[in-house]
Amino acid sequence: MLDFRIPIRDWVSGAVSYLQTALGPLFDGFADAVDALIGGLLTALQWAPVPVVIVAFAALAALLAGWRVGLFALAGLFVVENVGLWQPFTQTLALVLAAQVLIVLVGVPLGILAARSDGVERVIRPVLDFMQTMPAFVYLIPAVMFFGIGVVPGVVATFVFAIPPLVRLVSLGIRQVPGDLVEAADAFGSTSWQRLVKVEMPVARPSIMAGVNQSIMLNLSMVVIAGMIGARGLGAEVLRGIQRLNVGQGFEAGLAVVIMAIVLDRVTASVGRRRARDARS
Repeated sequence: MLDFRIPIRDWVSGAVSYLQTALGPLFDGFADAVDALIGGLLTALQWAPVPVVIVAFAALAALLAGWRVGLFALAGLFVVENVGLWQPFTQTLALVLAAQVLIVLVGVPLGILAARSDGVERVIRPVLDFMQTMPAFVYLIPAVMFFGIGVVPGVVATFVFAIPPLVRLVSLGIRQVPGDLVEAADAFGSTSWQRLVKVEMPVARPSIMAGVNQSIMLNLSMVVIAGMIGARGLGAEVLRGIQRLNVGQGFEAGLAVVIMAIVLDRVTASVGRRRARDARS
């Protein structure tokens, strides 16, 4: 064997060090913006009495996904509050929502761009494959190096891990818009923007909502991992249970994550199905 080793780790470490030096102020500004977003979400989630917030969540779930989901949300959130996990629950929900806002803001335009250009699609596909198959723990290292310990690196790692399915499904949904609808829009003199907003996005909305649903599920799968790098919430509670070998504590926190995941999954899936029925009609 040749006494030669490809210096991949040196290349990656050098690139990260360069970015830390060159883009330090940009990373600091981004961290401040994410902190402000999470702080605003937490304030909104915690300003009212807990029973009022629980009833409001249950009513919203019932409105969007039916009375069964609303009843499950009411019972599940009551259990979360009863076992003393309401504050970690809201902290985790704020982290998930903040990450999801970034995922949608970046993922939807990227998906549209990939749908419009075969060249972009060919370039972006292997990048998405890499992002989705790389072990999630690996993302924690550069996230901590760029943003320190806390909630922000958890949001960043979650963003990188959970954005690929949204980009893929936005691109797929727009590419599957029937050609006759696109031709009709062009025949009536629609601009590219009008065609996108009034024809392609509404028709592709079920696929887009499926992408949102999948990204939320991957988002939630990062909750416990984010707890390892100082993110507050249910992930930290699960981690404490592991450190103390306290099965009950870990199970309660895990149950709260499951309740959140089921409610968010049912709501987004129901919205997607409703949009599909509207598009067919």
